[in-house]
Amino acid sequence: MVRDLTNGRPLKLILQVTIPLIFGSLFQQLYNMADTIIVGQFLGKESLAAVGSTGCLIFLIIGFVQGVCSGFSIPVSQCFGAGDEPNLRRSVSNACWLSLGIAVVLTIATTLSCRPILRLLQTPDNIFGDASAYLSVIFLGIGATFLYNLLSGFLRALGDSKSPLIFLVISSVLNIGLDILFIVVFQSGTAGAAWATVIAQGVSGVLCFFFILKKFPILRVRREEWAFSISHAKKLLGMGIPMGLQFSITAIGSTILQSAVNALGSDTVAAITAAAKVQMLLTVPMESLGVTAATYAGQNLGAGKIERVRVGVRQSLLCGFGYSVVACIIGITAGSAMARLFLDAGETAILAQVTQFLTVNGCFYILLTSLLVLRNTIQGLGYGVPAMAAGLFEMVARSAVALGLVQRFGFDAVCFANPAAWIAANILLVPVYCKVLHTLLHSYPRNRNETL
Repeated sequence: MVRDLTNGRPLKLILQVTIPLIFGSLFQQLYNMADTIIVGQFLGKESLAAVGSTGCLIFLIIGFVQGVCSGFSIPVSQCFGAGDEPNLRRSVSNACWLSLGIAVVLTIATTLSCRPILRLLQTPDNIFGDASAYLSVIFLGIGATFLYNLLSGFLRALGDSKSPLIFLVISSVLNIGLDILFIVVFQSGTAGAAWATVIAQGVSGVLCFFFILKKFPILRVRREEWAFSISHAKKLLGMGIPMGLQFSITAIGSTILQSAVNALGSDTVAAITAAAKVQMLLTVPMESLGVTAATYAGQNLGAGKIERVRVGVRQSLLCGFGYSVVACIIGITAGSAMARLFLDAGETAILAQVTQFLTVNGCFYILLTSLLVLRNTIQGLGYGVPAMAAGLFEMVARSAVALGLVQRFGFDAVCFANPAAWIAANILLVPVYCKVLHTLLHSYPRNRNETL
């Protein structure tokens, strides 16, 4: 269903889009969680560590894909807010051409280089084979990742966050079934877990495609609109590449940190893997608020209603700060129990590390909420470069912890790597957001800004 975010109570509209996104993200987490649970329970902690050791590399590449697709959806949301359907469809068609080209290049480059990169990251020998098998298959499925993220991004640009949720529910159930089939029945190891993820992702993308054809005539590109347009491509790349690089730059810091963690041994890698899975679940609402903020800002920029952006951001932050406190409490009190989904209850030392990690990180969730809402708002308003610079700040902070503190303080330093990155990003994002909003409020006619 198309949802206009330029009229009505901001917080109500934001929550109407965010809540389905939360459920959708939770089901998306099931892709990797199902792999992790089944790998950990049926293949053991070394295979669990193998899957976990690839997380930073997957985030580096798949995060770039997700960022590019999110960026490509912003001109679509801006055209929708402005009521410009012809340029909306031209943006859709050119986004498809660009995605196809990027997908082919990334697939070839990543599948050829994954083993050398794992060696560079000091991946322990006892988990190297499983890590390489898992990562290679995930990279072969980059096209499926592009398909789902691009099409679901178009739907969210029009305010529809419910339909992608339905497709993710279906594909998540399929993913779990395929995990059991490949790992337990076929005994195909970590590669089987990766194939289950790729196939399920592809199914969700195909479902989005046919749904758009049937239900969204505004997105049906006409024959003449499929022509490649330099101007539209430049605008799309101007939004998509900075957002993709922002994810990748952030992931570089995580990769450097992962290298330091790998040097601490497979038990520590397993602890970080389990803790990261739990944290992903806890932070889904903040991330969903951020995704909504980009669409909300884009539509209202198109409509010239900049004051609505300011009000929506303030209300989103207050809502997110409240949840951050709740998430912190859950992480401290129940994080270890949640981690037992991935680890045997007898691994008490590893579970203690999980609790320590979640406790330290949870105390800084308010800063993570601020980062996600402000960064996505800035991107939705068309300022991709400052958001990318915030990713650079995150990378520098994580790298500083990894290179300067982990060898000396071990796991204790690892626990503070994320908070350091969140602090660094906010140092840039808060003043940039204030400046961007001030500039836009004075760039639009007053009568267009007064209507909330």
